[in-house]
Formats: sequence, C-alpha cells, structure tokens
Amino acid sequence: MRRKSIFILLFGLLFISVNNAQSTRSLVNDGVALYKKGKITDAEVNFKKGIEKSPKNLQANFNLGDAYYKNKRYKEAIKAYQKTLMVSKDKNFNSKVYYNIGNSLLKQKNLKGSIKAYENALKLNPYDSQTKYNLSYALQQMKKNKDKNKNNKNKKNKNKKNKNKKDKNKNDKNKNDKNKNKDKNKNQQNKDQKNKQNNPKQNPAQKNKNKISKEQAKQILNALMNNEKKLQKKLRKRKAKVVKTAKDW
Repeated sequence: MRRKSIFILLFGLLFISVNNAQSTRSLVNDGVALYKKGKITDAEVNFKKGIEKSPKNLQANFNLGDAYYKNKRYKEAIKAYQKTLMVSKDKNFNSKVYYNIGNSLLKQKNLKGSIKAYENALKLNPYDSQTKYNLSYALQQMKKNKDKNKNNKNKKNKNKKNKNKKDKNKNDKNKNDKNKNKDKNKNQQNKDQKNKQNNPKQNPAQKNKNKISKEQAKQILNALMNNEKKLQKKLRKRKAKVVKTAKDW
C-alpha cells in the first residue's frame, strides 16, 4: 500500500512535468507562428509565458531575444540572448547567439562590443561568412571613426592655433596703436609747450613780465612831457637868434 502511494506520487510529478513541457513548447510554437506573421508583440507575449513556465527553455529565451531585436529593443534582446548562452552547450547554436548579440550592439553603435561578439562567434564557427562580413564592416567603421576623430582633433588644434595667432596679432596691433597714440600725444604736448613759450599771449609769465604798474606809467609820461618841453624851448631859442645872411658883392 505504501509502495503504491509512492508510485502514484512519482507518476503525478512526471505527468505535471510532461504537461508543463508540452505547454511551454506549445506557447513557443505559437509565438514563432505569430512572429512569422509579423505579429511581433503577440509573439513576445507567448515567449514570455513560455519562460515563466520554463525559465531555462532554450528556444523561448532565444526567440524572445529575436522579438526584442525586431522591435528595436536591443538592450533587452542582448539580455535574452545572454540567458540563452547560459543554458546552451551547442557550439554552432551559440555562434548564432553571439552573432545576434553582435548585431544588437552594432545597432546601438557599440562597435567595440560588436567586434568582440563577432570574434566570439567565429571562435565557435570560423566558417560563418555572414559573421566575417559583419566583423569586417564593424572594423571598417571603427577605423573610419578613428580617422574622423583624428581629423576633427587636428582641425580643432589648427583652429585654436590660428585663433591664438590672430589674438596675438590683434594684441600686438593694439599695443602698437597704443604706443603710437602715446607718442602722438607726447609730440602734441611738446608742440603745445613750444607754442606756449613762443607766444606771449599764451605765456602768462611773459605777459606778467611785460605788464607795468600805474606808477611806472606815470613816470614815463612825465619824462616824455619834460622832454617835449625841453625840445620846444630849444626851438624857440633858435627862432630868436639873428641869422646872418651872406654878403652881396
């Protein structure tokens, strides 16, 4: 009786396990059918349900990655592919998984990551021509970006050098102009000083020097009047004197 109970229990667990596996397979198959019809979001729902029943199901995880990739959800696609690698031991299959990871990274413009993924794919399957092509493309893009960055850097340095040169020339010009203005002002000051010295009207010291006091003016006037009186006196004496004329013969 005890053995029979154990047998029934084991049979029940086996039945549940088989039924669960069949349910997961059915969900995955339905998801694949929906994917082929272009109903990507519906397919994604089926794959997720399959993973809920069997988290380590290889096809469910891989196909979910494809659905994410198709919907341009590349980060989520990579996570799904990485879970696939954790449960798969088949080299050829894993090579395809790495190839898909490389494509997802390439879409995100992660060239370094995509190159590494393609290299991992070729380690597992060295003869895959599509992986070789994508690896070559990623390497070319990497080189192209490096050359572009180098050119941009050189151009930036050249522009900076030209700007510094231009600023230096401008500063030198301003300095020269400043010196010219300084010399011009100095020359003007010298000229003004010279004119000031030569022109009594503009020279207060000279003007004060030529200026006479009231008393001095009076003395000069008196002197002139005295001289005038003396001159008149002399003239009168000359008129009073008898002038002898020459004798007629």
